[in-house]
Amino acid sequence: MNISVKTQQLPAYIALTRLNRPIGIYLLMWPMLWAFWFAANGMPHWPTLLIFVLGTVLTRSAGCAINDFADRKLDGRVERTRHRPLATGALKSRDALATTAVLMGLAFFLVLMTNRLTITLSFLAVALTVVYPFCKRYTHYPQVVLGAAFACAIPMAFAAQTNSVPTVAWWLYAAATLWTVAYDTLYAMADKRDDLTIGIKSTAIAWGEFDLLMVAILQASVLSILAFIGAQQGRGAVFAAGLLVAAGFALYQLWISRRRDPARCLQAFLNNNWLGMSIFIALFVDYLVYP
Repeated sequence: MNISVKTQQLPAYIALTRLNRPIGIYLLMWPMLWAFWFAANGMPHWPTLLIFVLGTVLTRSAGCAINDFADRKLDGRVERTRHRPLATGALKSRDALATTAVLMGLAFFLVLMTNRLTITLSFLAVALTVVYPFCKRYTHYPQVVLGAAFACAIPMAFAAQTNSVPTVAWWLYAAATLWTVAYDTLYAMADKRDDLTIGIKSTAIAWGEFDLLMVAILQASVLSILAFIGAQQGRGAVFAAGLLVAAGFALYQLWISRRRDPARCLQAFLNNNWLGMSIFIALFVDYLVYP
């Protein structure tokens, strides 16, 4: 009977962990892959890379579950989130907490296969992941906390690959954090009307009419930092071309969201998958051409 009930609830658990919407996995994964290729000066140690890819899926899913727990009394009042399983009653709070614990436990088991420095850094990642969903009640800058959480994969990747976290890792950490703030501001712009009604805070609200200007500044900063890192690491024309492609995606995002239409802002947010992918593909090919 219990097994049957859990089977019937499987779609709700998939919705809780957003496995049906993998955009968050991609946005978390691309900077992690950038980090591995820079850390290894090319192809990284593949078993370690596999651990991190699986860990990305687990931690993002756990983050979605704890986010829905934190927002369980708010999601029903927001058009985009009113169908989430805790908002509809398809799952209960204890289901979300149990899911978070199980997924975080599995992710930590994977981290135990690396080294002490990576394990130590993982505690910071977990803390930021758990704290982030509650920040939107107290600060207009929860996107910064989310960025700091997502970017933790970067020093962890360097630690796992080289057993050290050099300066370049922190530059890359800064770029990934700023990129997250930029694309999550676009995401928050889609919910701005509902958020103002229920009292949720975000950078989209804090920056008001200057929201897209700030997104543009953040995007330019990200690409500038990546260009600096590329020059420091001896990357060639292919990586530079990839940054130009990424700049094109950034401009496209700004253009389609210029009227602040929620659907177009969401489309701009989703487009960041292509931005991150273009940078990784360019980096991958660049290391093949200029080893």
